Amino acid sequence: MKTVCRRLHRGDDLLLSIRTLCEREKIDAAVVLSAVGCVSRAVLRDAGGVNLRSVDEPCEIVSLNGTASRTRCHLHLALSHEDLSTIGGHMMPGCIVNTTCELVLGVLEHMRFDVEQDVQTGYDELIFTELKP
Repeated sequence: MKTVCRRLHRGDDLLLSIRTLCEREKIDAAVVLSAVGCVSRAVLRDAGGVNLRSVDEPCEIVSLNGTASRTRCHLHLALSHEDLSTIGGHMMPGCIVNTTCELVLGVLEHMRFDVEQDVQTGYDELIFTELKP
């Protein structure tokens, strides 16, 4: 596994920045190893896959995990409010970096993440493809 490390800046959209990074670096399979920073606002989707919630206040990123590739990013974000309560969900566009975000991706060089419609879930789901060395 190789790593890709980037510092995101104030005003960057966290999800769109990760998507752009995967496209620019031609990343076919990666996982988030670390993301330390804060957002000025966020948009999260609930587990039901329908409802969106906007968080319009500065929050610390306490967890960002999931898979990323040129094909698809599936990321979950947990945030800490000023009173230290937390909120989390499926990360959507609109999570805006406040001061910084130190992002570390682990690139899985012998894998490719593809997407396929799953009749059981009704969603496009991740397909893991192992590449021959």
